Formats: sequence, C-alpha cells, structure tokens
Amino acid sequence: MKIALTFLLPIFFATSCAYSQKSNDVYVDKDGVMRWGNTKEEVKGFGVNYTVPFAYAYRVAKQLNVSPEKAIDDDVYHFSRLGFDLYRVHVWDTEISDTLGNLLGNEHLKLLDYALKKMKDRGIKFVLTPFAYWGNGWPEKDEKTPGFSRKYGKAACLTNPDAIKAQQNYLFQFLNHVNPYTGVAYKNEPDLIAFEISNEPQHGGKDSDVTAFINGMVSSMRKTGCEKPVFYNISHSIHLAQGYFDADIQGGTFQWYPTGLQAKHEIMGNLLPNVDDYKIPFAANPRFKQMAKIVYEFDAADVGRSYIYPAMARSFRTAGMQLATHFAYDPTYFAYANTEYDTHYMNLIYTPQKALGLKIASEVFHNIPLYKDFGKFPADTSFGNFRVSYGQDLAEMVTKEKFIYTNHTTSIPPNMGELEHISGSGNSSVVKYEGTGAYFLDKLENGVWRLEVLPDAIWVQDPFGYNSLDKVLAVINWRQWPMSVRLPDLGDDFEIKPLNPINDTKTFNIKDQTFDITPGAYMLIRKGTSSKLTATSKWKNITLNEFVAPATTLKKTYVLHSPHKVVSAGESMSVKVQIVSLKQLEAARIRLIAQGTKPVDLDLEHTGSYHYSARIPAEFLKGDALKYYILVTENGVEKLYPSELENNKDRNNGEQKLFETRILPKSSSISLFNAEKDHEQLLRPYLKTSRLNPIPEIGNSELSIQPEKAEDYAMRYNFKSNIAGRTSDVLSKTRLVFHGRALNEKPCAIQIALIGKDGSVYGATLNVKPENNAYTVLLNDLKKVDFISLPRPYPGFLPWSLDTTPMAGKLDLRNIETLQISIIPKAVQDKKQLAGIAIQSVNLE
Repeated sequence: MKIALTFLLPIFFATSCAYSQKSNDVYVDKDGVMRWGNTKEEVKGFGVNYTVPFAYAYRVAKQLNVSPEKAIDDDVYHFSRLGFDLYRVHVWDTEISDTLGNLLGNEHLKLLDYALKKMKDRGIKFVLTPFAYWGNGWPEKDEKTPGFSRKYGKAACLTNPDAIKAQQNYLFQFLNHVNPYTGVAYKNEPDLIAFEISNEPQHGGKDSDVTAFINGMVSSMRKTGCEKPVFYNISHSIHLAQGYFDADIQGGTFQWYPTGLQAKHEIMGNLLPNVDDYKIPFAANPRFKQMAKIVYEFDAADVGRSYIYPAMARSFRTAGMQLATHFAYDPTYFAYANTEYDTHYMNLIYTPQKALGLKIASEVFHNIPLYKDFGKFPADTSFGNFRVSYGQDLAEMVTKEKFIYTNHTTSIPPNMGELEHISGSGNSSVVKYEGTGAYFLDKLENGVWRLEVLPDAIWVQDPFGYNSLDKVLAVINWRQWPMSVRLPDLGDDFEIKPLNPINDTKTFNIKDQTFDITPGAYMLIRKGTSSKLTATSKWKNITLNEFVAPATTLKKTYVLHSPHKVVSAGESMSVKVQIVSLKQLEAARIRLIAQGTKPVDLDLEHTGSYHYSARIPAEFLKGDALKYYILVTENGVEKLYPSELENNKDRNNGEQKLFETRILPKSSSISLFNAEKDHEQLLRPYLKTSRLNPIPEIGNSELSIQPEKAEDYAMRYNFKSNIAGRTSDVLSKTRLVFHGRALNEKPCAIQIALIGKDGSVYGATLNVKPENNAYTVLLNDLKKVDFISLPRPYPGFLPWSLDTTPMAGKLDLRNIETLQISIIPKAVQDKKQLAGIAIQSVNLE
C-alpha cells in the first residue's frame, strides 16, 4: 500500500503498507511504484476489458443461443495467445445490487466469478471496478434493473446521502463476496492487484466534497480487512484534482482515446503524432508523484490499422503507467457484427493484425522501463526492440528470442537459431503465408515447435459505421494456403502432426520448407528428433491441442473494389480488387464498357491471397468517364460485379451496375475536398449549428462551420482516395485554393495546411471575407506549422497540437494526403459575431 505521508495521509496507511509487504499483495512504494509484497518487483500488466458476464454482451449470448461460459473459455484462450496478463471490467452494479446496495447472487455475478477463475487458470491477473454507474442497455435501451444506480442515476450517486450509503454497503459486500469457483473472497484474492472504486465518476462541487466521498468509499472497503491498493479515476473533472490528491487512495486511473470516439467511419491517415505523448498536466504535483498510475481504458477508436498500439504503450510507460487494459475486446460470438461498441473493434479472429498490435503493446509494457523517454515524433517510431510504421501499417518486436509483427516485414532477427517464439500476419524472413489469419510458432523443445494457424478474416464493410447483428461486417474462411517456415532449429526436413481434435489432415507434402496448411494446431518436428510431448501435454498456460476458431461464415463470393474517383486522361490506370471466395477462382477479368464500341476484356492477375490487379492502358481512358464491371468464374459459372448477376442468364433480368471513374485533363484542378461529397468524412469537433447547405445558383453546396466559442477550432480530411488516380499531376500544381466565404458578415482568418504521410505539416494563413470567392496561397509559400491532434482526444486535457515537422524540412507534394483547416479565434463579446466559415471546396490548381 501507499507509504505514510505525514503531511497528507492518515497514519493507518503505514500499517497497510507493512501488511501488504508481508503478504504478496501489491503495495505502493515512496516513489509511486506498485510492487509485489514478496518479491518487491515492479508490477507490470497489460490486457483488455471484456464484458460477457453483463449487459449487452450477456443478452446477445442468450439471443444467439451461445453459452456464456463457453464464450469465456474460448476468448480467454485467445487472451493467453496474445500474451495478456491483465483483465479489467467495470462491473454493472445495476445488475447485481438492489436499491440498498445489497449484493445479488445472480447469473451475472456467477459469470463474473467464472471469468475470474478462467483468467486465473491462464495466469491473468485483474483489476476490478465495482461501480459502473451505467444502465445496462447500450447500445440498446436500458432495462429495469434492480440496482441503486438505476434508482438514483450517476450524478445523484455522487451526492445523495442515501445513494452514498447504498454504495458503501455494496462495496463492503462486494469485497467480502467469496468466489465459489476459487473459494476465496475478492478482498483476499491473490491475483486481484487492485480495486478502482468507480468508472468515470465526473464529480462536481468542491475539492473537499470529492475527498469526503472517496474517503467514505475507502473506509467501507477497509472495514473488510482488505489491504489492496485502491485507485480512483483522476482523468475526469481535473479541476478537482486536489480533492483526489487529498483522498485515502494509492493511485489514479487514466483513459486515452487519442482519435476521439464515434467517427462512424474508419479514420485514415498517419495517426502516430496523435499518440506521441501522454502529457498529464499535474505530473509535477508532489502528491501525484507518490501515487501509482494505471490505464483503465484505451483505444485508437475507429482506426482499423495495426501500427498504433505499441506507440500508445510506449507513451504510457513514459508517463509512468504500470498497468493498461484496452477497451474493449469483442466477444468472438458476435464480433462479426461489432455491435457492442461500434467505435472499437478488437478480436484475435476478426481483427488479427490489430490484435497482434496489442500483443506487441503488451511486450512494450513488460520490457520498456518506467518513465523511459524516447524523444518526440518521428524519432520515437523506433524504440528499444520495437518499431512502428504508418507507411507499412506495421508494428514489430525483434529480439533474439521473439519475433512478432502485424504485417509483411523485411526485418531479420539477430540470430534465427535462438528464436523461441514467432507470431505474425503476412510474410517475414521466417514465415511466408498468404492467408489473412494470425499464426503462432512456439519452440517446445529442441527440434520441436507448435504451429497455430487461425482462419482468414476479411472485412467486407467498414466496421465502424452503424452496425447491427443483421449486418455482416467481417467473414471467416477456413481456406488452405501455402506456408513456408524457415527455422534453423527445424532444418530443411521436418514432419507435421495435427494436434487439435477436429483436425483431420493426414499427410503433408513438404518441399523446400513449404507446405499447404489449413487452420489448426500442429506440431513441427525436425527429422530424427523424438519427443515425449503429446497433444494433451501442458505447455506454459495452454494445452498443446487447444484450438479455438469459429467455422467458416463465408456464404458467398465478395468482390471488394473501390474505383478511382478521378484519373487523368492519357495515362494508364491500375485496378486493384479483393475477391473473397471459398477456393481459388477459375478466372477473373475486367470488362471495359465504352459507348459505341465493343467491350474489351482484361485479365485480372492473382497477386497473392485474395488480391488481384490489372492495368488499363491509356488508350482506353478517353471521354468523360471509364465504366467497367468485373467478371468472376467459379464452378463454371460466371458472375458480374458489382451487380452479382449471373452472366448470360439473369443479367437481362436485373439492373447491371457498373464501376465508374471520371476522366479529367491533366491540366484540370485536383480536388482535395468537396463539401457536398466529402463532408461526412471530415473529422471535426461536433457543432450542432453546422449544416451542409445547397447553393443552387452554382450547383454546389457549402458546409457552414460556426464555432460556439472564441476558441481554437480545427478540422481534418484525408484526401488520399481523392487524388489516387492523379498522383502524377500533383507536382504540376502551384496553388492551394480555398473556395468559400466567411460567416456573419465579418472576415475570418483561417490556417490551411497539408499533412504528409510522414506527419509533416505545411500551411499558411488566409483571410477569408464574407464574399464567396477563391482564396489562394502559393504552394511555395507554405511554411512549417503545427500538427493539430484531431479528432479531439479523451481526456480533454491532452495537448491541442504538436510540432511534427523537421526544421530544415520542405513540402513534398508526392507525400501529401491530408488537409488541415483551423479557424483562428478572435476575442469578441457578441456571440453572434463569432468567426466562422462556409467551405465549398479546396483544390490544387
């Protein structure tokens, strides 16, 4: 526990600290570091939030006729494969309490106990947050639950004397509750590291009110005899920070959503600057320095890429965080739909590359020293044995013993012969694999390895939109793919034995260390090596024959293709297509449709996995637009896409849809942002007054942006897809042009900037007048400006902007991909006269 601080803390904490060090309970030393009581080693932990025992996840299990216990078993096995050793949940008190705070021994509490036992069995420790204060509905309506938090509501729970009494009663009973699966009360559970009293309390009032509330809760907990560290959320209501510092707690909890929440689409662009630094405004406070620090929730919400989590973990360690749990792991049984928290998406099966990123982030937490500083972006993209790359969508860990990567990599471990673990997705110097699922290779003994290959997961829709259980976002395919494994310990000649019970593969044809593989668990044995290990042998925290994955859910062939919006006349055009099928296609081709001429077919070349490509010669890019469809042949049947019509059979009985790309002269302007077409993808703080308004006289629309206060306001748009077909023309442009006007009949100053793939930012100030006009800046006049952290992060105390551009840098037009516009605030008294703009478009000309 926390050491005795005579000027701040009650004397009983000195005895708490002494007690904890005699047991193996965690205590907090004089420097604010949690340590194990027996070994004095620093406490480190990393894992996930996971909610199957409660609320929506529980209801969906019942709705889909899934056993919650079986679901927990399956997902906790995956936690073990990802190297997680920490679990956190904010308990839905509203489901397991009555209005007086009495604990209800119902199905929800039983499932929590079951989950904790399963975590223990895998060596996973936990932090429990007894109060959630939420209703149990999200994303549905709340049910009429029996608990005190439903009766009083969150705000009253923090101030109403009867609600406070109920909470204190609940805490006393919760800590005394004996888990029937372990026979141990929560207060004595050796794998329970600490308690966090409540989830995001958001206090009002005075510092002293906050202190009194917290101390009342802690007193109730201490009456149970529990000496574990008690934490409180101090990343909300930070104007009351002194109230937290004066309370009888041993640490503070933090969150981080560096890309905001609820964008309703996948956020694109280089987001490494967003996670460069977790800057705590009261970090220098003497009392805070003596408090332990943990992260109760974090995620790069609405980000579908794999590179970002290790960078977040690095920043957490620099800030002094010892524990962190991602929010939230999607239970596998409904991860296909991502309906629990649609702004988050995490599951080993359905988001394998992201999950591997979390695995590497766990390694960061366990290997990077506390408070270690690696400098600022972009210098900190390589740190210790870790590297992150936006351009490659890659995070990796490379050591003598471990090689973990989220995507194709050319890195080479320092000594292949000393490797003991490989996990990854895609190709590396050790493994070549065309499937999209994750794989794991573990050395069991000299010459004996365990290989686990998960089935393919393919996103067929943006998973961050408006989701429902009836909407399939991702599909699973158990498809056979070639795999190569090059490990000196296995040599050139090895045999493969299936391990998991449903694996009926009999023989493997291994040539040049390459073989065909289907999902499952296998033992790879070097020729001439004998082993006593069997399928049922225990190894670390798994059994060798364990394997968990849903069956194939692919019911039809998907042709996933986004045509270029615009291309330049006189140039050839590349076409990339993802065709997701149960087995290898017989044929795939593009049919070009031109009015008055015969259709032209071009073969699509299979480039690996589900990917196909072709190049359309410049001679076919004539007129105003290129139109085409894709033909796919399977089992002797040819279908047309995107219509999904069968060729020569029902094509005349249904609407034949076409892919279309506009063709423009090379000299024409390049559209970076068009309000009418692109406003839904514009990242910006919410404004209830913002509107897209038509301008009939010019056949266009304008987006009005009127900040509600005289303060910084900015927006960002990733235009990569807008210019993908015109990259060769970008270098010929000389001007950045803003089309729009100022609102309220008052001029408005804005900063307009271009962000590169490397995070560099170059911009200039424009004085926009009330007249609708084109406001121009020469590209050569753009200067180094700050990168603004958008979407705005949670917690709100994090910095507005940072410097990401080298001093000697220069704008590289080949590098640009994002537009940043900020309104420069002007102090005025009359709210009606606040600065604002109406945007029609931004072009390169």
